[in-house]
Amino acid sequence: MFDIFSWQHIIIMLVVALVVVGPKDLPRLMNMAGKWAGKARTMAGEFRKSFDEMARESELSELRKEIDDLKKNNPVTDLANSMTDAQAEIGSSIQAAAPEAVASEPRAGEMAVTDTPPAPGGVASPS
Repeated sequence: MFDIFSWQHIIIMLVVALVVVGPKDLPRLMNMAGKWAGKARTMAGEFRKSFDEMARESELSELRKEIDDLKKNNPVTDLANSMTDAQAEIGSSIQAAAPEAVASEPRAGEMAVTDTPPAPGGVASPS
């Protein structure tokens, strides 16, 4: 705590304070010195907290900026957009090639889908 003073210096200061202030008022003086030291520690703690918070906010703003840059210059997004465009072109060309879907007979193992409900026996009526 007292890196500047050795134990000998502290004892000399206490003896001088005892002689100058007197034994009657020394406890009050020590109490006031303790309160001042407590206030100084509180202020130093608040300063440290605010400094740490400012550093944290600075780091967060840098990270946000990096994320925004990545979003703007993201090659995956460009690739996804080009794939979506290609799918749209393929879909429109398929639509143009076959304007209306032709209903065909179901293949082997498939059932025909009809609008009529199945017969009570569970077998669909032929249409």
